[in-house]
Formats: sequence, structure tokens, C-alpha cells
Amino acid sequence: MTVTESPVKLNAVAAPGQPEATPALDELYRGFEQELLVPLWTEIGDLMPAHPRSRAVPHLWRWENLRRLAAQAGEIVPVGRGGERRAIALANPSLDGRPFATPTLWAAIQYLMPGEDAPEHRHTQHAFRFVVEGSGVWTVVGGDPVPMNRGDFLPQSGWNWHAHHNATSEPMAWIDGLDIPFQYATEAQFFEFGRDVISDAERSTPERSRSERLWAHPGLRPLSATDPGPGTPLLRYRWAHTDAALSDQLLLEKEGYGGTVEPGHAAVRYSAPHTGSDVLPTIRAEFHRIARGAETAPVRETGSSVYQVFDGSGVVTVGDRSWTVTRGDLFVVPSWEPFSAMSQAGSTDSDSGALDLFRFSDAPIFEALRLDRIQLDRIQKDAR
Repeated sequence: MTVTESPVKLNAVAAPGQPEATPALDELYRGFEQELLVPLWTEIGDLMPAHPRSRAVPHLWRWENLRRLAAQAGEIVPVGRGGERRAIALANPSLDGRPFATPTLWAAIQYLMPGEDAPEHRHTQHAFRFVVEGSGVWTVVGGDPVPMNRGDFLPQSGWNWHAHHNATSEPMAWIDGLDIPFQYATEAQFFEFGRDVISDAERSTPERSRSERLWAHPGLRPLSATDPGPGTPLLRYRWAHTDAALSDQLLLEKEGYGGTVEPGHAAVRYSAPHTGSDVLPTIRAEFHRIARGAETAPVRETGSSVYQVFDGSGVVTVGDRSWTVTRGDLFVVPSWEPFSAMSQAGSTDSDSGALDLFRFSDAPIFEALRLDRIQLDRIQKDAR
């Protein structure tokens, strides 16, 4: 009989909280190794720490570098099969070279050349697109052409057919967010190729998609609509609406009526029009506007986030790292790392005169599992 070496390796050590290192303990550990057993007392510090210790680390990606490299890829990498979507993922430096921004979140820049079509596919991973610059690309979800313009947020729940086409003479880049790492870790993912070419009708360029015509009327639910399934049925959240909501919050604060989450800090959450819940089952998306000179209070949260600077400039601090950021830059906030931001934006670098931040996170997962916890200004709020 062939004897294979056990992957379990145990050592009797003299350390606080550990049994006395004796020959008998050593013999016991050899028995554990042979039967593929691991006692909790040797692992508790790693498996059950006093607070979350993320495998991800805070990191910043400069938009100018991402844009430059994506443009190079546009010249040499096909957008179709073999260069799937020309999507270039952010790889957190502590996650072993995997294309994961955090242990649960994927973020990528996608680049489409003039006149190009990204072929159709579908997957169980929930996804969105957020446009930091440009216009003229349409994403086609279930045959519905949806326009993409600067500041638009376009969520799409899993297992929906989708393709893209660029109807302009200029290239366009945007960011994709998905729950790929989460579904990869839970071994729950499915993927399927669709058509290589979309129909002429799907290549149309309507100013409003069918989903927007049906669902984008504030406070009004169409009685004709059946249950749209998981996630939001609205496929485009317009920048004009997001901008107006944030501006009104800051104006209300200035008039003495409140409306902001803290002084100088306006924020909104994208929600499904039929339920008011998060737009996707595993991803929360928000937009934050920080007035010039304002600084947010440090906050820790379980779960991780990815931010993109939509406009303006400022200083962001994640854990013990601080960066000066400008339009397009992306950065990661790992689980339980404190985060704060200070706005240095003005009329010369921001249309709103403020630091505008788009954020997406894995908060719905943590809330569903009752693992969500927030610590603000040293006051811990346990959602349970």
C-alpha cells in the first residue's frame, strides 16, 4: 500500500494557551496528521481572531495608467472570443496575483474601440457598469439597448444575456464591478457564450431604454410588471438624477434643514424601484459627495469596498495609507480598515466643486448573514 504524506503538519510548541509540549502530545499530533485532523487549539488565533484581518490590503490604481494600458490593449487585443470583453481586472497585491480587488469583489476597466461589438454572453455573477468618462456605447441586456454616458450607473443581475456596441468614432472606457471572487470561493458560478453578432434592432441607439421607460418614474410602479426577479429591473441610473440628489442634500444642509450624513458629506444609495432594496443581491452601490474643505469621520466596516473618484480631488486614508486622488483613480478599502476622505476639490477640477466618490461593496452579503458591523468615531454599532 502506498503511503502518502499528510498535508496536515502539527508541531508541539511551548507557548501561552497551548498544551505542555511533551512526547505524548507529539505522538497525539502524529495521529492527528495521519487521520487528517486539526485541533482548534492550534488554529484559533488565525481562524477566530479578535477582529477581522483581511487578506486584502489598501491599494490605489491611477486612472491615467489604467486608461493608457487599456488603450494599448485596444490596439492589439481583440474584443471578441480570445480577448474576452477586453476587461482588465484590478489585482490586489496581497491576493497572490489573482484578478480580485478584494476577496469578494472584482473591478476592471473595459475598453471598446470605435464601431466595435463586445459579443454576447451571460453568467451567474451579478454585475454593473459605471462610466467615469465618455459616451456613445450601448449595453444590450436581454435585447434592450441601454445608453451609457458619463456618471451613469448600469446594474445587471446574473444570468441575463448582454453585449455592448460602440456607435461612435471614439474609444470608450468604463469600470465593471462583479461578485466574481465571491462566487468563485463558494463554487457557485455558471457561464455561457451567446451570439457573436447582435441584431440590427439591438444595434439601435435609443435615448431611453425600454427598462427606463417602464421603471424610471419616481415612486411609480407599473401595474403591468410581474416579479422581475433578483436585482433591479431598472438598467440605467442617470447621472443627472444622482447629481441633483446630492446637490439638494448639501443645499438643505446649508439652509439649516439637515439632509447630509455628516457636515459637508452628501450620500445616496442606488436602490431597486420596486422594493427599495439594494440593486443587486451581492453588491451595494453608493455615491458620495464631500464639499470642499470637509473631512469625513473615520469609519470601519465588515466587508470590503472599491471606490472610484468620479470628480474632484482630495486625500483619502485607508488604514495607515494616505493618497492624494484625482478623477478616475480607484482604491480598495479592505474589511475593518478605517477609511476617511478630505475634499480639496474646487471649480477648476470638479463640475460640482466637491470630491465625488462612487463606491461599491459586498454589504448585502454581510447583512444577509448578520455579519455586518460598523464602528464610527470609536462608537461601535452592532446591526444585530
